[in-house]
Amino acid sequence: MRHKIGYRKLNRTGEHRKALFQNMLNSLIKYEQIITTLPKAKELKPKIDKLITLGKKADLSRKKNLFSKLQNKNSVKKIYEILSKRYVNRKGGYSRVLRVGFRTGDDAPMAVIELVDRDPNARKVDKPKKVDPTKKSKETLPKVASK
Repeated sequence: MRHKIGYRKLNRTGEHRKALFQNMLNSLIKYEQIITTLPKAKELKPKIDKLITLGKKADLSRKKNLFSKLQNKNSVKKIYEILSKRYVNRKGGYSRVLRVGFRTGDDAPMAVIELVDRDPNARKVDKPKKVDPTKKSKETLPKVASK
């Protein structure tokens, strides 16, 4: 019987699970949408909702609490400056979990977890801009005299 069992252990040790969710939270805050397995997404949803609720009231103790959970200044800054203003009129439910099918190989159920009213350009944060192939750079490396 599964009575009074608070969360999924996901076949990981406590420290591994903590690091896993910390990395997933930082990625979700940065890109506003990530693809993961369904059990991980279901465990991540209340965590991100609690962090955004913490960020809606700006004071130093909450900011330090957020930093202790995320360990990333950019994530804390984004929660305070962007996400808290986006969800100022919403009283919860800042994220959603959508099932997207099954992973090939092990047939694990997959899900997309995303922030509600997300910015579609947030997914392109780290992608390099494409260079137009018609415009080739005229810069060349200087020739080194060979011996």
